[in-house]
Amino acid sequence: MYDFEFERPQTVAEAVAALKQEDAQVLGGGQTLIPTLKQRLAMPSKLVSLGGVAELRFVRSAGGTVCIGGATAHATVAADAAAPYPALADLAGQIGDPAVRNRGTIGGSLANNDPSACYPSAALASGATIVTDRRKIAADDYFEGMFTTALDDGEIITEVRFPVPERANYQKFSQPASRFALVGVFVAQYADSVRVAVTGASDDGVFRWTDAEAALTQRFHADVLKDVTAPADDMISDLHGSAEYRAHLTGVLARQAVAAAG
Repeated sequence: MYDFEFERPQTVAEAVAALKQEDAQVLGGGQTLIPTLKQRLAMPSKLVSLGGVAELRFVRSAGGTVCIGGATAHATVAADAAAPYPALADLAGQIGDPAVRNRGTIGGSLANNDPSACYPSAALASGATIVTDRRKIAADDYFEGMFTTALDDGEIITEVRFPVPERANYQKFSQPASRFALVGVFVAQYADSVRVAVTGASDDGVFRWTDAEAALTQRFHADVLKDVTAPADDMISDLHGSAEYRAHLTGVLARQAVAAAG
């Protein structure tokens, strides 16, 4: 590690003001940032922790929408979203291990946009809205590629709004060591459409599998995906699995998700 200043604001307004200082960086749960600092892959002179901002920690449900504060831990989402949005709660309960789930936050995960993170698939498949201290961003416009989002410097995710689907399910094939998704597929059926988002598989990060969406919108049944093939062209190929293997897993997990969603 190295020397840096640490600030722990108590309100969003204080956090926004602190982030205007030169070379300041926001700290959520620290599950990605702290290891990055240890390896000196990032060296901000000031860390602004959101851990003390109570107004960013909540799970609320009203009018068919589940709203989650940006600093809400995965474990809290797993517990408090179970009734209004079971598929989202189940996803949160599969992230990492108990230590990660009790420290990591939904806002931190979405801001980091790791290509193998779970939450991006839920946000994209649900057509969620990412609310910041400055604006509202539709999930379809938010994810811009590996570790890249529409967030500007110093912008804070204050809330994520998930429209609750009629049926949904998340299936994940975990990489055993990291417990990140080697491939994860989130399927959500709404009144007039189906959205399917895939994480862990692509070099470009989370993406919507539009061919599967089209087939499932016509008939929501796992059988309709038997002849729908995920493209392997842009899939990740590494020591954990080839691009073709990830494409195959995408189809398998999508069918499992549809079957489990009922």
